[in-house]
Amino acid sequence: MFSKLFAESGLSLDRLKALLAVGATGSIVKATGGNPVKQSQYSRQIKELEDFFRIKLVERHGKGIRLTSNGKELARISRFFLLGLSNFQRGCLMEEQSFCVGASATFIHRFLLPVISSAEVVQGDTRYRVEVVGDDEIERRLHDLTLDFGVTTRSTISRPLQLKELGKWQLKLWVPSTLHKTERNAAVAFKERRLPLAIAAKELDASGVDIFGDHDCRLVCDNFLQALDALKEQQAAAVLPEYLNLPVGPKSFLRVRMTAIDSRVFYFRLAWNPRLLRLNPHAARRKDFLSQALSEQMTARSG
Repeated sequence: MFSKLFAESGLSLDRLKALLAVGATGSIVKATGGNPVKQSQYSRQIKELEDFFRIKLVERHGKGIRLTSNGKELARISRFFLLGLSNFQRGCLMEEQSFCVGASATFIHRFLLPVISSAEVVQGDTRYRVEVVGDDEIERRLHDLTLDFGVTTRSTISRPLQLKELGKWQLKLWVPSTLHKTERNAAVAFKERRLPLAIAAKELDASGVDIFGDHDCRLVCDNFLQALDALKEQQAAAVLPEYLNLPVGPKSFLRVRMTAIDSRVFYFRLAWNPRLLRLNPHAARRKDFLSQALSEQMTARSG
């Protein structure tokens, strides 16, 4: 079955590893840590892979290099194969399992960290790494198997990736009482586009919210946590998810009801690549654990 694959030299795990490293960093220099000997080795190994498959695997891109479409496909196949070997080795050596989870900064802070920092998890035999990752990167990295699980606000995702709903949430408009004393006056100021706002641009964009483009956005933040910090200064209003509770008395802020904001419902969903579950039985159990624990966390801490 594999006789043709091994009929000539040029294919090896070391060569595939070099391709993965260069593809991940976009540079032979970065992939080798500036080591001139390894640079020469990586260049030679990638050239040998190209000669073996008789295709171009890398191409120049600015000051660096990037994988061609064929290079990306070979990298995907190689990563899948090497991940399987790595998991097999861990099982043989009885080593602990480690999983990487990507999500928004606010989700990590509010829901993910309480789950994976619990005594049960910390004292167990599974380790987690968390990364702040946007929806586009989550999808790409799940396909590449460089991310084990992701939490996204998307309702659909490209095959073969799969989704499981964790819980729903809504947005609320909060206005400091230093700006307006009544909800009615604050609502009028919002409608007339003269209410200063602190906007969590990246996380709102990821949720498909684009209704604040012509408002008085005094502060544009990356995430809801930053917008919450800005709100505490009481100089700007903020649109925040309902699961972020204000740490001060209710008289300091007004909850302003706006149909354009209150009527929208959003969802968090756990995403994964089923190929990972086939490679690593432990991943299937971690998927089930995260799905249940995060759903319970959202139910307990939302509102």
